Amino acid sequence: MGTFGGALEARGIKASEGALTADVRGEVGKTDDGVMVIERIHVTYNLRGAADERETVERIHGFHAAKCPVYRSISAAIDITTEYRLVD
Repeated sequence: MGTFGGALEARGIKASEGALTADVRGEVGKTDDGVMVIERIHVTYNLRGAADERETVERIHGFHAAKCPVYRSISAAIDITTEYRLVD
């Protein structure tokens, strides 16, 4: 969330003070020997008050994962997807 929020703020779109929140859902599976592992993570960003900035938000959403340390660290092992919602 920090990478996405930081990129928004750098372009003048408020992401602090609760303007940007995230809902995260993980899916767990088991290996052949019964060990539980995280298989997928889906993040839904909720951004308040940026409806007039949709084009900029869309562009940032398109590249932010490639700049995110967490995504870059674990995406080879765990399928990570994101989406965003603009909330009034």
